[in-house]
Amino acid sequence: MKNLPKTRNIGISAHIDSGKTTLSERILFYCAKIHKIEDVKGGGAGATMDHMELEKEKGITITSAATTVEWTGIDAKGISYAEGDGKAIKINLIDTPGHVDFTVEVERSLRVLDGAILVLCSVAGVQSQSITVDRQMKRYKVPRMAFLNKMDRMGANAYNGVKALREKLNHNAVLMQIPIGAEENFAGCVDLITMKAYYFDGDNGEKVREEAIPADLQSKAEEEREKLLDAASVFDDQMMEDLLEGKEIAEEVIHAAIRKGVLSLQMTPVFMGSAFKNKGVQLLINAVARYLPSPLTAAHSKAIDSRNGEKVDLIPDYSKGLVCMAFKITDEQFGQLTYTRIYQGTLNKGDTLYNTRTKKRVRIGRIVRMHANDRENIDSASAGDIIAMIGVDCASGDTFVQEDSGLDYLSCEGMHIPIPVIELSIKAKDKDHQARMAKGLARFIKEDPTFHLFTDEESGETRIAGMGELHLEIYTERLKREYKAEVEVGAPQVNYRETIRGEAKFDYTHRKQTGGSGQFGAVAGHIKPLTADRKTTEDQVFRFNNEIKGGVIPNEFIQSCEKGFQDVMNRGPLAAFPLIDVDVFLQDGKSHDVDSSDMAFRIASRMALREAVKAATPCILEPIMKVEVETPNEFQGFVIGDLSSRRGVILGSETAEGGDAVINALVPLSEMFGYSTVLRSGTAGKAGYSMEFNKYEQCPSFVQEKVIAERKEKLQERAE
Repeated sequence: MKNLPKTRNIGISAHIDSGKTTLSERILFYCAKIHKIEDVKGGGAGATMDHMELEKEKGITITSAATTVEWTGIDAKGISYAEGDGKAIKINLIDTPGHVDFTVEVERSLRVLDGAILVLCSVAGVQSQSITVDRQMKRYKVPRMAFLNKMDRMGANAYNGVKALREKLNHNAVLMQIPIGAEENFAGCVDLITMKAYYFDGDNGEKVREEAIPADLQSKAEEEREKLLDAASVFDDQMMEDLLEGKEIAEEVIHAAIRKGVLSLQMTPVFMGSAFKNKGVQLLINAVARYLPSPLTAAHSKAIDSRNGEKVDLIPDYSKGLVCMAFKITDEQFGQLTYTRIYQGTLNKGDTLYNTRTKKRVRIGRIVRMHANDRENIDSASAGDIIAMIGVDCASGDTFVQEDSGLDYLSCEGMHIPIPVIELSIKAKDKDHQARMAKGLARFIKEDPTFHLFTDEESGETRIAGMGELHLEIYTERLKREYKAEVEVGAPQVNYRETIRGEAKFDYTHRKQTGGSGQFGAVAGHIKPLTADRKTTEDQVFRFNNEIKGGVIPNEFIQSCEKGFQDVMNRGPLAAFPLIDVDVFLQDGKSHDVDSSDMAFRIASRMALREAVKAATPCILEPIMKVEVETPNEFQGFVIGDLSSRRGVILGSETAEGGDAVINALVPLSEMFGYSTVLRSGTAGKAGYSMEFNKYEQCPSFVQEKVIAERKEKLQERAE
């Protein structure tokens, strides 16, 4: 099917500061997409994939960036490592952020990719965000390889990196290479399949030199090759037999077995190098071409059939009806830019598409292939492609099909969207700045599903919510820079939640007579806490169970009952925080031939659930963060003591490769504000930390009382 076997859709993901963007820059250079390497930090033009001014200033990736490159493969004999006839492999590459506050960028990228490279720092190994990224890869069943970066750093250890992958992430991690030299003497790699040494010469490591294995590494290479062959033979019975009989195994057979292991998600090949020092990257790109799946060999993406709720395979075939999904949107000067993954069929410029969510038709005037912030106009794109449509009004996650193709009942499976855990008030300087702020915020909520905007009912103030302090700080900074909106922000506040701990029954009749037809609706049933095993998705916060028999509530009013119950979820009884984890069972009710209406049943359900929640022992939940602190050993006592004083639960400590202590803890978010300042001053600026949302947990009673009192006080102040 045209170029499908030679297409790779891959992402690069890792813990913050592991070298993802530096690695992406080298891949672009070796694939001749760029002709000069820029560094992430250093005052130059900045890395190609970090195209926002804020990204260049802070030296971090904020938004995922896409590009397309072509790779013809390398080896000393000039033979292409690409499949089939040796023509170039097309790689659609997405570089994702490492900071946990921008985790949705990783989430939506992995949702549409066929494979991924998990980058680890070879000094620090598996870090907190590595675990999060790995969980996201597993959620979408993305085959992956690992790249141990920064092999030139002091304390770098490839063998510890593999051990951490096995122990912390439960990967069947297998070394494909061993290092030549260590730390500042790191010179190259020994390939355990070809049993050759590879060095990277030239100003930018562009010349790959193949040599015999250094004598002092020969026995280690043979030992590790044996482990590699044992691991690969699990996926090839004939290879296992040949090994037992002591036969020589052909290179192609080893590659095929490894590829099978990768595609089955049961093997993680581990490569190594130093992206910054231009070592090892070409061999990694070869491995992408060899082991990661094409759209044909990747697991088929699923769509939901709205007629029966069943899942349907999307087949990567140019001749089938078009199905594509918008996975990321950005608003630009000339209209909305919609990043789109095409799962089946062909999209042509000028086609009319049907949005299966909005039920609207839209004509595609312009299609582009992205290269970070630059774009190249194209006339068509097909199954397996990742492109962008310009000027299409839609939301992230929308599914498009060809007009009149008969596929309007399909919608692609959605993605997991984390709950915002922090919020703050935001106010514009004057009316002029208010208009600019409103324009910017409208764009941000459309682009980022984890960024929420709402108006506080009591005070009328505008509030924004997100994944962390940095997340909201970046958006307020963007308002000032991109929209010239002068804004003031309040102190960050915790996004508490409310839930129930017990069960309660409800039985409520709504009756209203005002002359003429009145309102009548009666509902009865019970509620109980929604447990994890009852959730259909991990982020589900409310479940409605229709157990009505005999039509005591007519079918046309059932949806109104569900809407009424949903209304109550926005505002809990204790402190008006959103309710989560409530299982509602509607079991009985009454209706009236004339007076019953959608509104009557919605009101009845609303009032019934409010009363039931109050009777079901409501409580307040607070967000608990997973905190990882890396500190010199002499400050370990201070760090543990300080985290404990913040109501933290210490999960354990371990020794990092450089000898520092790594302390893991679960700490309530409310206790973590201003932590970076305290940590810096208490450790002479030598410690660092990362933090990500872990779970919601019930507050201790003294915290609950304090939260309720503060909320009441605030509401009273506003009323006055």
